[in-house]
Amino acid sequence: MLVLVPHIGSKMNGARRWFRLPVGGVRFQPSELGKMALIVALAWYGDHFQRRMSDWKKGVVMPGLITGVILGLIFVEPDRGTTILMGCVAGAMLLIAGVRWRHLVPPLLLGVLLISISILHDPVRRERVFAWMHPEEQKMGTGLQADRAKLALGSGGWTGVGLGNSRQKLGYLPFHNTDFILPIIGEELGLVATLGVVTAFGLVVICGFHISSRSTDAFGTLLGSGITLMIGLQAAINIGVVTDVLPNKGIPLPFISYGGSNLLIMMTSIGLLLSIARRARVVPSARLEPGEIPSPQLP
Repeated sequence: MLVLVPHIGSKMNGARRWFRLPVGGVRFQPSELGKMALIVALAWYGDHFQRRMSDWKKGVVMPGLITGVILGLIFVEPDRGTTILMGCVAGAMLLIAGVRWRHLVPPLLLGVLLISISILHDPVRRERVFAWMHPEEQKMGTGLQADRAKLALGSGGWTGVGLGNSRQKLGYLPFHNTDFILPIIGEELGLVATLGVVTAFGLVVICGFHISSRSTDAFGTLLGSGITLMIGLQAAINIGVVTDVLPNKGIPLPFISYGGSNLLIMMTSIGLLLSIARRARVVPSARLEPGEIPSPQLP
């Protein structure tokens, strides 16, 4: 987003993604706010036009323009990972809102084509894909992070080497406290803790969709579904990257990676899910125990 605004934002690792606030040197990543803005906007749109989402114009063209503006600003930072993540979230939200599959396929294929062309013309991203496809040839170059991450996960064993005793975080694994925090957890606390983290994200996704399904209106359903998809897909992509299942995309692990912007948005997301849950439909019990007061029906 900051590429389009001259002299604003700080550049790091080839991307201009952060505002540097004048007070205390605090940095903020506006694309994180853009992720939440996109989810809220699509949820409002799907609720407002829910009877017309099966139409091509109202169901694809108009929300496509909203999505394109926000993702376009994120794309030119450049931030391909977040663009792909939120493109998937937006597409899933539109399907939940009632958009027909045959209407969504053409813009989906166009998006995949544009992302592929941009990666082919971007040396940094092209090298990451090449390193993922040929890890042995790039293990001391672009593929260093993936190689060190697998080494950390493997050396942890079942129970780990002990909290604080990781060797890879002593300058061997780059970005060990941000995007590659999970391998350090695996090295220090073992496979048990790693599977615990994966299970925890699975429970968050299950609970998020359960809350969304019990919402009293379409806005709550779409908002909860979008938030759940954002958290779940972001976690899945990060885990896929650190285990070398996916090429490196620079996406943090929700709630765990260091970074205030992402943590702020993730905690806000959980707060919104809890708000939806408080207003969820109450399913009356078929039988009440003696002296039990039935739960009131919420509007």
